[in-house]
Amino acid sequence: MLSRPPVPETAPTLHSGTPGKRRAGRVSTRPSQFLHGTFQCDAGSRDYRLFVPSCYAGRPLPLIIMLHGCKQTPEDFAAGTAMNEAAEAAGLLVAYPAQTKAANRMQCWNWFQDKHQQRGKGEPAIIAGITREIMQQYAIDAHRVYVAGLSAGGSMAVVMGNTYPDLYAAVGVHSGLMYRGADNAYSAIFAMQRGARIKPTPATQVSAPATPTLPCIVFHGENDRTVHPDNGQLIIAHSAPNSLEGHPPAQVEIMVRRGQVDGGHAYTQTAYLDQERVPVAEHWLVHGSGHAWSGGQVRGSYTDGKGPDATGEMLRFLLSHSHRSGP
Repeated sequence: MLSRPPVPETAPTLHSGTPGKRRAGRVSTRPSQFLHGTFQCDAGSRDYRLFVPSCYAGRPLPLIIMLHGCKQTPEDFAAGTAMNEAAEAAGLLVAYPAQTKAANRMQCWNWFQDKHQQRGKGEPAIIAGITREIMQQYAIDAHRVYVAGLSAGGSMAVVMGNTYPDLYAAVGVHSGLMYRGADNAYSAIFAMQRGARIKPTPATQVSAPATPTLPCIVFHGENDRTVHPDNGQLIIAHSAPNSLEGHPPAQVEIMVRRGQVDGGHAYTQTAYLDQERVPVAEHWLVHGSGHAWSGGQVRGSYTDGKGPDATGEMLRFLLSHSHRSGP
């Protein structure tokens, strides 16, 4: 395994935010960094960007892997989600692997191909390798490593949660599809337009679990014309039951909350709570929104600033979960 470690560039001035609510940044004498890195293994090579907050001083911090959508770059995705600003305030590292046009001409992660849906192979092996490399090079809390993404990146985040449940503690999905919701380009288009309808095959069940076992938060626009909103519900349907495994049905609580962003979209939040009333799965349906990161910034692509703050809510949910044993 060969790699080029992250190298620094001049970091932009950051205006920090916190999960659920953005606020003014804290004062630090150490600047944050947005670094370049390259990872290579038998499965292939990918560049990535790494955000290191100004508070990093060798104490283990959480890490989030952010997977961009089609036609996006790490820089574009970071700008639209404002995840770096939120990470600066919360105190965590964020990595953005970059898909190549050579691997997919639209720069989509190949979540719909069998060779990229398995542990130790294809893009999952590369993304897991990037995750582990950062964990080796920086002080990372191994119990608090997460993966999230948008669209094709959200779908690949689901793949990562299924194939590497020992590496990640929770998954964040925006406008994505369920694990193995497609197995080729044709079925991917069908699933995106109408919702995944593929049933797990015996081969699927042998290669990986049929449903996610990690806590999962899902955002989806009700008016999404690129990825049908039913896909968000399908992710939850295949996530919540396993996330709540071992909890008697009488102790499982489903909480539904409806809200409205001032001057923006209404939304419905459905949370599945364990016996300690900790959400192990959440589904946010943003009414009136399309295929865009809810609450995102106009400086990035595929964003809708009129929706609830997906960045803040995802951080709140993800950081509330810790891996029981770590990798």
